[in-house]
Amino acid sequence: MNSVWISPVPGLPEIASGASLPTLIVEGIGGLGMSLESGDVVVITQKVVSKAEGRVLSLDRVHPSPRAIEIGQRIGFDPRHVEVILSESVRVVREAPRVLITETRHGFVCANAGVDRSNTGGKELVVMLPEHPDESARRLRETISKLSGASVGVVVSDSFGRPWREGQVNVAIGAAGVVVLRDYRGRHDPAGYELQGTELGVADELASAAELVMGKLDRVPVALIRGASVSGDGSVQALLRDPATDLFR
Repeated sequence: MNSVWISPVPGLPEIASGASLPTLIVEGIGGLGMSLESGDVVVITQKVVSKAEGRVLSLDRVHPSPRAIEIGQRIGFDPRHVEVILSESVRVVREAPRVLITETRHGFVCANAGVDRSNTGGKELVVMLPEHPDESARRLRETISKLSGASVGVVVSDSFGRPWREGQVNVAIGAAGVVVLRDYRGRHDPAGYELQGTELGVADELASAAELVMGKLDRVPVALIRGASVSGDGSVQALLRDPATDLFR
């Protein structure tokens, strides 16, 4: 059984569109007196990835549709924010005061399609999810590995709420160079019982563990995980349950 070590990577500046995240991350890890090793996993919050990719929008430029105005009035939400949420969604799953649960174009079911107004860099700014989070993770991994000389994994994380449980946890919305699911079906426990439905969401576990050292208000958007032994190849799309087998759709 391996020991797993997790460290925050502090000191990154406010990220603007076009910023070289890989360079900043490698320099930040160097500032800890460390260097990346093959097998390490770098967990990066979605917000800084989105900012670097220019996925930031000023609400001053948004003209809400009649539908957005109607929904905004009904749930007590800024209609401009609602309009951006609708533009990022394929369907609205549920409405509640000041929140919309939607299915995004990526297939994620989450609050407000991941469109966030906190820690955006401006009161009237919203940050949207990356267009293609797995591709974002792949590009980040390629450049970080090239800069560091180490074959690392990358997980892009975001905070999601959970049905039936209080409290948000960080989950993976993009991944590269890591095992995303670990399938134990068909294996046997020590008593000889054959496991029938055990699949562990490894990428989500990495994202959630990393949040413990990032902190929600500490402005630490990157964490380094060492010793997890999760190198592999997978896509976060594998974590999205097929509607045909989803008992709650």
